[in-house]
Amino acid sequence: MSGSVGVIWDACFLDHNAGDYHPERPERLIAIRQAMQPLGLWSRLTPLEVREAERHELERGHTPEHVEKVFAADGKPQTFFDGDTIASPGTTKAALRAAGGAIDLAKAVYHRDVDKGFSLARPPGHHAERERAMGFCYFNNIALAAYALLEEVGLERVMIVDWDVHHGNGTQHTFESDDRVMFVSLHQSPFYPGTGLLEETGKGKGEGYTVNFPLGPGLGDADYLYCFEEVLRPLTHAFAPQMILLSAGYDAHRRDPLGSMKLTGAGFAAMAKELCSLAESCCEGRLAAFLEGGYDLEGLSEGVLATFQVFLQDEVEMTESAKAAGPFARHVCQDLKNLFGEKWSL
Repeated sequence: MSGSVGVIWDACFLDHNAGDYHPERPERLIAIRQAMQPLGLWSRLTPLEVREAERHELERGHTPEHVEKVFAADGKPQTFFDGDTIASPGTTKAALRAAGGAIDLAKAVYHRDVDKGFSLARPPGHHAERERAMGFCYFNNIALAAYALLEEVGLERVMIVDWDVHHGNGTQHTFESDDRVMFVSLHQSPFYPGTGLLEETGKGKGEGYTVNFPLGPGLGDADYLYCFEEVLRPLTHAFAPQMILLSAGYDAHRRDPLGSMKLTGAGFAAMAKELCSLAESCCEGRLAAFLEGGYDLEGLSEGVLATFQVFLQDEVEMTESAKAAGPFARHVCQDLKNLFGEKWSL
């Protein structure tokens, strides 16, 4: 199905409600769907069937105790996993279907049932650790998708790129000792959750497969694109992934209330285009995205729509040049070249 874009969507994703005024709210998905309507984008997508993840799939990335705790929250009025991560009666089903959808989306893209894919699921996942929920996340959807590619499909090299404004601590910790997964995160630092320092480069046989861009507040399109061009591009070619997975958070948008970055829709489009180009050159175009953060409804919708338009190969406004990158991005990239240059020929 060359050129087709698969989408994961289920009405139960709206049933997870962490409480009034919580930033990770059902209106996020409603706003995305409403923004798509005038452009006719939804009718051009290929909906994929959504199912609940099974226990053995969840336990690839989580302890049995944590899995059981999420199951135990099913139907209860409220369960506090931490101060920000609060389950409602519909949370368990939504989390199970978000995880199951993520797994099946990754496999559908790999097997070329669709050309690209995007999981519009909530709750998000990249903060969820093996043993606990945190940061609005219950199961680590993208990590479970990667495990399915490794354990079921038999891939040997999977790259995870995370451009959410917050560091994907759960994803990093899940794979930091695994040389089959390269985890690359561009995030605001210092910031929640306090991880993602430059020196965090992996452990054991996974040493050198964790790459963090701890970026200062206020950086914008040119800074991010400079990071892509100077480090992420050669890094990807050197690692040669068989599939690329994207933790697609949009809280680095300039409108977002939780972040302090200055990305625009055009910037997200340019980054998505770069990832599509890298996927084409390394893994026959295999690229799947998984929604993470993004808490201003207009900024979130703008970023998601830009990504879909790039996946659909539409003409879309995008930032093309990284020449205006500031000193902070240039300094981080030089530090990464010093750290990884010999291993990955940067």
